[in-house]
Amino acid sequence: MRLADAAHWVFSAVISNRSRSLLTALGIAIGITSVSLLTAIGEGVQQYVLESFSQFGTRIIAIHPGRKDTHGAGGLLSTVRPLTLQDAAALRRLPGVEQIVPVVQGAGAVEYFKRQRSGVILGVGADMSEAWGFKVALGSFFSADLDQGRSVAVLGYTMRKELFAEANPLGQHIRIGGRRFRVIGAVEKKGQMLGIDMDDVVYIPAQSGLQMFNRESLMEIDVVFAANTSLKRMEQAITTLLRHRHGRDDVSLTSQNDMLASMKNILSILKMSVAALGGISLLVGAVGILAIMSTTVRERTAEIGLLRAIGASKPLILRLFLVEAVLLAMFGGVLGLLLLLLLQALFSVLLPGLPMVFQPFFIVLALLVSGLIGLLAGVVPAVQAANLDPVEALHEE
Repeated sequence: MRLADAAHWVFSAVISNRSRSLLTALGIAIGITSVSLLTAIGEGVQQYVLESFSQFGTRIIAIHPGRKDTHGAGGLLSTVRPLTLQDAAALRRLPGVEQIVPVVQGAGAVEYFKRQRSGVILGVGADMSEAWGFKVALGSFFSADLDQGRSVAVLGYTMRKELFAEANPLGQHIRIGGRRFRVIGAVEKKGQMLGIDMDDVVYIPAQSGLQMFNRESLMEIDVVFAANTSLKRMEQAITTLLRHRHGRDDVSLTSQNDMLASMKNILSILKMSVAALGGISLLVGAVGILAIMSTTVRERTAEIGLLRAIGASKPLILRLFLVEAVLLAMFGGVLGLLLLLLLQALFSVLLPGLPMVFQPFFIVLALLVSGLIGLLAGVVPAVQAANLDPVEALHEE
């Protein structure tokens, strides 16, 4: 059989049953669309989360009071020395340290005349804006020594808008926890991180935060180290210094690299799990091709017998039915990509904030997978067609 005749035979078989071929291809199309869409959403969420976590930079080590592990019958929390501003000052003198940010966090009402808003109160050091990459949009950040608890405040973007609208907040006085603070600056908009509004915040000196929340220990100390200093060396220097000051190892160190690596692993597993769930629909599409091709073999038994009678070999019959199955699956793959483009356009209008990242690799892989599914699903019907006895097949006419 000539190649043109074989192609005409396969295409005629597909086109002659348009409705059945369309429904069969639709099963594969839905599978391709679901896998591609879920993978794109998973990739988008992964990039969004990693970007959110890395917005403070990658050369940051966070120091928390207490060890991550415990020993014996009891924990170490009851014997942990407070993480103090004096510790932060000592850390600043370590070689390779560029910025130090002591942090104490609380929540409370922020008042300006008759306006009041509940938000996060962060007591931080003067290096915060530079260390965390928070640019000052108005005024300046406080520059007092760590041990000085000046009554000054810097507003986040949302807090500034809610309390002062379009008015200039510089020099105005607000009340936080019943204490009067003078506004000296406002930081630019930072957006949200994992659903937390990073702009609905008021920044005050760390010493003022400790006094306001009646705490002895800082929540954490962030250390930003120089680019020419290795992470391992910096962690060793910090551990040695604090062990000398506290008399024991009673702090935990977490680097930004550790957090990003852990988060990336978790999100990768989640993305693959979501894609696997979408892959179930591909399995359903494969079962549809198997069923349709099996029905086609029974309906065209006489035609197969005629081909065998005029000299068509078993391998030729096998290839014809395999190509037909692959053609149906590839048609479903193309239909799935068209459906994917339509859904992408709809999501961009209806859900513009939904993070989606479509990668060409996955789109090409989807087409290849659809062809492979058609090939595998068509093997059994093709073998059945090739093994038909020509005489018995002709009797079916």
